[in-house]
Formats: sequence, structure tokens, C-alpha cells
Amino acid sequence: MARFEDLERIKPLELILIVGIVIALLVGYITFKNFRQTAGKQIETTAPIVFDVYLRGITLTGGQTPIHSGEKTFISIRNVPYSDLDILNVKTERRKVVLPMLNNTKNATKNVLVVDDVSQSNVYDIVVTLTDKAKITKDGAVVGGNKVKMGLPITLEGADYKFNGTVADIKVTHDDIKEDVHSNINKVDDVQ
Repeated sequence: MARFEDLERIKPLELILIVGIVIALLVGYITFKNFRQTAGKQIETTAPIVFDVYLRGITLTGGQTPIHSGEKTFISIRNVPYSDLDILNVKTERRKVVLPMLNNTKNATKNVLVVDDVSQSNVYDIVVTLTDKAKITKDGAVVGGNKVKMGLPITLEGADYKFNGTVADIKVTHDDIKEDVHSNINKVDDVQ
């Protein structure tokens, strides 16, 4: 009976504190024994990556694209400033429109015709290829603390432009990366 009387004297706040300390010790032990991965252990290697940023519907009235290959551009990932990156390539194309071919013969292979949209003569679609060093994890490439995946919103900013776009393609360019890293991306230990 003396044991139960001692337990009745423990206040609820003291009980919560004791349970919290026990849980913290348990989590620390599990992490120490490698049952649980921490963020630092997920990084497999560091390698250069090349990724394309698709800028859709950019209005240029001067006739020249302000982005040029060989220069640097400052990027922001999800509205968080990151760094200056090298521009490898810039592809600029006027906005297109698809028209059906009305005089279609039986031997014709195309049923549509793609032409420049004359109603939007100053509107362009631009693909900018950038390069950077990334931390390669089992879940993909990480740049500036963000996983770089297709569809990620990115802002490119220079001396006379600020364009919003999305990542359209990513390639890890380092040849020395183990093949098992590529094969295990998004397959094992998917820790968020």
C-alpha cells in the first residue's frame, strides 16, 4: 500500500515531465543505434547538376533576350534567395499556335500546322539551362536546402530582368556517382 500512496503524491505536471524525458532518451538511443536516419546521414555525395528552367509567356518588346549563355543569374527557390548560377544555354522561341489543316489529303501525315502566334508578337517561351553543385540524396538532388525536382518554382533575376519559371528537367552530370545511388532514388529510406 505504501507504493500506491507514493504514486498518488506525484502531480500531473511531474508525471508529464518524467514521461517526456523517457521519450527523449528513447529517441536518442534509437538515433544513436542507427535505427533512424538523420538528415546528415542521407547525403550520398556532392555532384554538379544541370537543370532547365522553363519561362512561359515572357513579354519582350526590345527584340533581344536579356538572358545570355555564359553569364550568371541570381535564383530564388520558392521565393527564398539562393545564389548566382552559371547559365549554360538559352533557347528562345516565339509563342506558337496550332491550326488545323483544312485541305487535308489522304496521303498527308500531319493534320495540324504549328505557326507563330501573330496576335502575341512580343510573347516568348524561354528555356534556360543552369548548373550548380548539389547534394545528392536517395530522394534526389538538394540545392540550397530544397529538393530540386521538375515543377519546382524558381525566379531568375539579373540586372534588368526578373522572371518566374519552373524546373523542366534535371540531370546529374558527375560521372563518378555510384549507380546504386541512381537506382535507389525514391525507392528506399524515403525520409521526408
